[in-house]
Amino acid sequence: MNLKFDNTFVRELPADPDARNVRRPVMGACYSRVASTPVAAPTLIAYSREVAALVGLDPAVIETQRFADIFAGNAVPDGADTYAMCYGGHQFGSWAGQLGDGRAISLGEVVGPEDARWELQLKGSGPTPYSRRGDGRAVLRSSVREFLCSEAMFHLGVPTTRALSLVTTGEDVVRDMFYDGRARPEPGAVVCRVAPSFIRFGNFEILAARGDIETLQVLLQHTMSRHYPELGAPSPGSLVALLLEVSRRTAVMVAHWMRVGFVHGVMNTDNMSVLGLTIDYGPYGWLDNYDPGWTPNTTDAHMRRYCYGNQPGVAHWNLARFAQALVPLVGEIEPLEEVLGAFGPAYEAAQRDMTAAKLGLRAYRMPEDDVLVDELLGIMSATETDLTIFFRRLADVPIAEGEAHEAPLTDAFYTPDARTEEHRARLAKWLTAYAARVREDGQDPAARRAAMLAANPKYVLRNYLAQLAIEEAEAGDPKMIHDLLEVMRRPYDEQPEHEEWARKRPEWARNKPGCSTLSCSS
Repeated sequence: MNLKFDNTFVRELPADPDARNVRRPVMGACYSRVASTPVAAPTLIAYSREVAALVGLDPAVIETQRFADIFAGNAVPDGADTYAMCYGGHQFGSWAGQLGDGRAISLGEVVGPEDARWELQLKGSGPTPYSRRGDGRAVLRSSVREFLCSEAMFHLGVPTTRALSLVTTGEDVVRDMFYDGRARPEPGAVVCRVAPSFIRFGNFEILAARGDIETLQVLLQHTMSRHYPELGAPSPGSLVALLLEVSRRTAVMVAHWMRVGFVHGVMNTDNMSVLGLTIDYGPYGWLDNYDPGWTPNTTDAHMRRYCYGNQPGVAHWNLARFAQALVPLVGEIEPLEEVLGAFGPAYEAAQRDMTAAKLGLRAYRMPEDDVLVDELLGIMSATETDLTIFFRRLADVPIAEGEAHEAPLTDAFYTPDARTEEHRARLAKWLTAYAARVREDGQDPAARRAAMLAANPKYVLRNYLAQLAIEEAEAGDPKMIHDLLEVMRRPYDEQPEHEEWARKRPEWARNKPGCSTLSCSS
């Protein structure tokens, strides 16, 4: 296996002095050394060739049994130093104490081409000291979703962790999908997740909560030297600068989520990357019809804390928890609060730029474009309107004076025959105003249309598509996983051979588990 390991995280940070792999509090440490638990029959069913190239893997080794053994946790490559991270977090707004990598075990850090560094992490590879009541395993259902979405998000242009491989284990895992007493055995799997680092807000929170300032200082030194070297060593000033940069990256990330209709579903602080990457693909979902209050997570069904429309506000709240963890080393809270105040303007600037691109405008102009966008969102909320299809088809609406009409958009409505005359008139008025705004912008029509198609994907990983791929994989056929991965590599292209995967959600998927609702159980 041609992987070049250089494991700075374990080399530079304090390890758990207790070698026992038993559930327990881990104090004074950033990680625990732990080995994966072997499985019965590792079988590779999918991999990302782009991520393989990132980490420097020879394609010839990928489809060997040795590869499947390593990336299921049955073998350890030369140079690896396996571990699970210690972190805490706020879950659904409440402090949860120690959490940690309960079923994710890192092989270590690989130095790939051009000296880029990548952490390889096996999710579902067995218990760790942080597993609490869990078994450390993952089911194929959640593993397919994580594998596909990691790569789909990257190709959509969203900041994200990546996925290298999807390996089935040959063993069943018992899960109660909706915590309703109907547990059943499901096929097990392991995903290899890849990122420059999986450090989260919660890594810092647990140390600050315990008053372990010495370890907090060392973790910040590592984080800044490896990922933010331009900020210098930890000091009150550089830590404020760190918060500012993490806030900026987080604002851009969430603006991208909103742009493509992605709902993370479980934005706990332990699921927030300090690098501003989308991390931990659990009960996520994609908006079919535009609905700011929609959440895919059944655990969040009543509070809707993590619904689509709340994501920017929750990100800000989470950043405030990260800021609290920095207070012991900054010495005062005021500079951190000032930086937190910059999140809103940073998010709004990113969202305005992305919205302008989606509308085919050179730049967002306030306040008139605020009025235009607010009215559009009201129209989309008034009847079930497919977010992805509507914006994609908007590029085909005629914008010459007196010619704007809704015909290119009709396929975006879920119940077109139920639309009221009031709704039709409201949309017609909006299209007239929109066309006038576009004409005023003065772009070449062909160039504007091309730019709109590059900003509005035709293909996203719709919930029902992922569920169909899961069902086929559970039946022993991974072909749809491969096909979806290929389509999601070019989400802005037409791909007429896969036109059916760009259609709006079928009626049978409206309330089907896995298509409309999910849980944290995986």
